[in-house]
Amino acid sequence: FQVPTRKTQKHWYKKEPDAKIAKTEEETSDKEEEEKSTKPPAGSSKSGWKNWKKTKESDSGGEESKIKYCHWLLKSEPESRLEKGVDVKFSIDDLKAQPNQTTFWDGVRNYQARNFLRAMKLGQQAFFYHSNCKEPGIVGIVKIVKEAYPDHTQFDQKDPHYDSSSRKENPKWSMVDVQFVRMTKRFIPLSEIKAHHLAHKADGGPLKNMMLFTRQRLSIQPLTQEEFDFVLSLEEEKPH
Repeated sequence: FQVPTRKTQKHWYKKEPDAKIAKTEEETSDKEEEEKSTKPPAGSSKSGWKNWKKTKESDSGGEESKIKYCHWLLKSEPESRLEKGVDVKFSIDDLKAQPNQTTFWDGVRNYQARNFLRAMKLGQQAFFYHSNCKEPGIVGIVKIVKEAYPDHTQFDQKDPHYDSSSRKENPKWSMVDVQFVRMTKRFIPLSEIKAHHLAHKADGGPLKNMMLFTRQRLSIQPLTQEEFDFVLSLEEEKPH
């Protein structure tokens, strides 16, 4: 995202995506526990690992799939929840309401999630995932429009994610800017992704090692090209 003005940032704290994110990493509820490519596959198969695989194998553009992680999944809470007196709610609609539909993704206070933020590259795409809510799942796609830089909230004593041990000359925490790309054609619920994950564990499909299930507490998760493409293909299918 392009960094909003200071006035916008102040408003952003009140509806900040990472507040929910940091909480997700360290204290997840039971429901949370279960928890672009520019040429996505057509996704017309019915549940599709075998059919999807045929489609993928016939696709000539396989170079990008050699990259281990080139896409991301970002968790954010769409429902109000107070953290140190601040509402950390931030839905995809809140993102769309930001200037230029862009904002910074601050408040991450988990080292592995922070390292994933630092690994993000300009232009890479991520799923926007609603978490810690009645029905968690993927609602849209965003892109990285500014690579990692120091998260200013770590120095703000009034912010829920203030870290007194972090120093300005050597900041512990980073953030990136993200911009809304589009909504997915339909909501893709966690339950549906999990069903494919379990099937792929048995038959070697692309979601067999998806971090959404192997490291479910992390609010920032990397995706391989194959994982991203398969999950995106689900938007073309009728909900089960």
